[in-house]
Amino acid sequence: MTSTVKRPLTLRDVSEASGVSEMTVSRVLRGRGDVSQTTRDRVLKAARDLGYVPNKIAGALASQRVNLVAVIIPSMSNMVFPEVMMGINSVLETTDLQPVVGITDYLPEKEEKVLYQMLSWRPAGIIIAGLEHSDSARLMLKNSGIPVVEIMDVDGDPIDGMVGISHRRAGKLMAQEIIASGYKKIGFLGTKMPLDHRAQKRFEGLSDELKFADMEIVGTEFYSGGSALAKGRHLTELILEKHPDLDFIYYSNDMIGAGGLLHLLACNRNIPSDIGLAGFNGVELLEGLPMKLATMDACRYEIGRKSAEIIASRLTNSHASASQIIELEPNFNRGETVRPLNTD
Repeated sequence: MTSTVKRPLTLRDVSEASGVSEMTVSRVLRGRGDVSQTTRDRVLKAARDLGYVPNKIAGALASQRVNLVAVIIPSMSNMVFPEVMMGINSVLETTDLQPVVGITDYLPEKEEKVLYQMLSWRPAGIIIAGLEHSDSARLMLKNSGIPVVEIMDVDGDPIDGMVGISHRRAGKLMAQEIIASGYKKIGFLGTKMPLDHRAQKRFEGLSDELKFADMEIVGTEFYSGGSALAKGRHLTELILEKHPDLDFIYYSNDMIGAGGLLHLLACNRNIPSDIGLAGFNGVELLEGLPMKLATMDACRYEIGRKSAEIIASRLTNSHASASQIIELEPNFNRGETVRPLNTD
């Protein structure tokens, strides 16, 4: 038995199936308004019946743009960026724009490579996580000639648009909650810095606010790679071996915080009276833990939604404001792992 390779469908196929010229088919598929509704319906039905998909790359040669929005993020494995993507998609799905994702693994050299590849396709806009980029990446973004929105962080100078929270402020707010709850000896567990710039800023905000209250971070432990429960358990055990008098541990994210909580419960530690703990990100997946972990919501879905709104509005409205900056406010959830405030 011999097999034949099917040729791709063309405008001619749709033209022959609908009984109109190729030029008319092209007008219909490009959304031009100078075609009667009867003809438009006939062309669209023929294209649908054939399974014809227009060649957007070919159609973009004249405009130098395709209807793709490049979304460049560090990871899809730590429960943070899937929610950002959901927010982006909730907006773009109502437009002709489609997100295409690139992963950097928090590596500047990989971000450069991904950005170069994405820009070679001439996307309509770029949404990129973080404000820290290599000189080469910054030049590519600055000279791209398309809307750029940096997301997740507002502690810095954006290239164009910016949507996020202040991570330094988030760290300060956490310190204020820790101090108000009566804890004195604080430990910190997080990713190795400075690759995770946002965790670094939260650490700095926490440290500065504790110093303002004549306190300091007693012990720290850092790890590399993705966040995991096992790492949280191991690092919590390690920091308490070195600093057994700690009465509070702040984790750079909820996943390792959940691991720490499980370790402390296995050791029969009295939470939150003897030792308190809190994470960051407000990951809903962890709602089934034996205790509700204290955390701070990073506004992930809203960041994704608002960044996509900026891109869409800039592309559809020539009068849309450029370089829009949106700062969202993180919210602290005390959960069950931080002492209740004394309201007497």
